[in-house]
Amino acid sequence: MLRFGMVGGGPGSFIGEVHLMAASLDGQAHLVAGAFSSDPAKSKTKGHELGLDPNRIYGTYQEMAQAEAAREDGIDFVVIVTPNHLHFDIARVFLEAGFHVVCDKPLTTTLEDAEELCRVVAEGRSVFVVTHNYTGYPMIKEARQLVREGRLGRIRRIQVEYIQGWLSTPLEQTGQRQAVWRTNPTQAGIAGALGDIGTHAHNLARYVTGLEVEELYADLTTFVEGRELDDDASLLLRWSDGARGTLIASQIAYGEENGLTLRVYGTEGSIAWRQEEPETLMLKIDDITTISRRGTAELSEMAQRYSRLPPGHPEGFIEGFANLYQNAVRTIEAQKAGDHPSIADLDFPTVWDGARGVHLIERALESTRSGGWVDARYTPPQEPSQ
Repeated sequence: MLRFGMVGGGPGSFIGEVHLMAASLDGQAHLVAGAFSSDPAKSKTKGHELGLDPNRIYGTYQEMAQAEAAREDGIDFVVIVTPNHLHFDIARVFLEAGFHVVCDKPLTTTLEDAEELCRVVAEGRSVFVVTHNYTGYPMIKEARQLVREGRLGRIRRIQVEYIQGWLSTPLEQTGQRQAVWRTNPTQAGIAGALGDIGTHAHNLARYVTGLEVEELYADLTTFVEGRELDDDASLLLRWSDGARGTLIASQIAYGEENGLTLRVYGTEGSIAWRQEEPETLMLKIDDITTISRRGTAELSEMAQRYSRLPPGHPEGFIEGFANLYQNAVRTIEAQKAGDHPSIADLDFPTVWDGARGVHLIERALESTRSGGWVDARYTPPQEPSQ
């Protein structure tokens, strides 16, 4: 069993608790250390709640990296669940100390920092996972397999949207922790809704179709008065191989909860998937509509591999995260055994996928400022060949 540490995820954290559940779900990794807050007292409180050895509850991530590197039983990987502005330096410190990294999205707040992490990873042997967890859903694996097998023909249109309503009002003014940092450019970076959930939508469309954005036209808007970052984003996209599409990311769609939806249309068929009904995938070919359900025997080996329970026993958000951790653990263990999987074998979002998300944010902001189409073609530095 691998040992991991966590940076961030202190008292009141939403995503930290999700990562803790997901990383431990399959019994392949367990938490042994952490620097849970920039406030050492809060970090200590959280560590005690989790039953950690007091000597492995740290006041800073720098102290944690140094101390864990010196231990024979030190952590194998670190999980980063802090606000966005801290991702880069924490990841860099742990990479340089020789650790594997699991980092929440977006990867960094600037493309320069994202590219530096790409170079550090390429020059070392660390596994780096960016937790775009929706790629871990079994029916997304099935969708990807259908596209790869050519069942849809040539892809013509990709429509992806991620719409929420929780920031329809100035929630950050009430002191709500998740709203405060996500709407603060000092902590969230240069984008709001596009960075927080739009990067998920972009990564999901790329993962399923295998295509890349080549040009985009963006309209980033801030609707709530006094808010500094976008809370609504609409992008027209020109994908590789001639495909066209749209990406919508909004957190002011009143009444919406977690509305991530993907539709892919080809010359011979189409697929549709909704995150709020994650166990169902709709396929249309030759005027016949097929509704596939997670866990059933007719699914591809890829989709079945990531199912834990029989049909009718719902799986979703936590399990999607857990599938990323399962793949990360498998890859780390392979490296420890002397193997070095190719990028084609890594069934999780990598540091280079994370850099693509940051690049999309910067190009979308450029398009919004200029009011026109911009070139969005991009290859991250030192990305291994497929």
